[in-house]
Amino acid sequence: MTRKLAQLLMAGALLVPMTVYAQSGTTPATTASPLPAAPGSVPAAASGPAGSKIGTINIEQAIIASNEGQRDFEALSKKLEPKQTELKGMNDEIDSLKKQLSAQGEKLNDDARAALVKQIEDKQKRLDRSVQDARDDAQQQQNEIAQKILQKMAPIVVKYAQDNGFGVIIDTSNPWPNGPILWSALDMTKPVVDAYNLQSGVPAPAKPAASGGTRPAGSVVPASKPAPQAPPK
Repeated sequence: MTRKLAQLLMAGALLVPMTVYAQSGTTPATTASPLPAAPGSVPAAASGPAGSKIGTINIEQAIIASNEGQRDFEALSKKLEPKQTELKGMNDEIDSLKKQLSAQGEKLNDDARAALVKQIEDKQKRLDRSVQDARDDAQQQQNEIAQKILQKMAPIVVKYAQDNGFGVIIDTSNPWPNGPILWSALDMTKPVVDAYNLQSGVPAPAKPAASGGTRPAGSVVPASKPAPQAPPK
């Protein structure tokens, strides 16, 4: 389940690391994140003595691994299944027309061949627009889920840091070499997730029976193929 939801978020490129949580009485800082940050949505850390340890947390993984995250992303995946089915049908129709063109192209007269090529191109354009719209919609809904959880999780991160003597917390959602942290022995992802699950009261989702499963919402449709050109005479 966690791997599936991780693929969902990574495919949508939802989360850019929050870089640093500091225990200086300020709010956790964000850097170039596409998640909408509502003013005052993340409470400031309570004042208190700053610790000396530097810790890490994978915020993206924490959101995904939380019971609430698993529940909500799975619900979104199921919600998007009808759109995935619709787009797959459009893609299959285009593939069928391409096969028809490949098999009959040389037998068709110029007008019939040009008409078939134009039909494929028009359907391809409609599919491409529908794919982009579906991806934008899926990403927006994923962002909303992630932001909702992040706002409630941030104070737990700060409290855990204060209670355990951390002065700085660095997000490792962007792994090395793209991120600055190669390895850390002081990772707080799991205890923060455990604390969040306890506070949220959301039970762990039941493990589904083994099956082919559905595609994650991030992979809304298969990559569309360009429309073919009319074969040479």
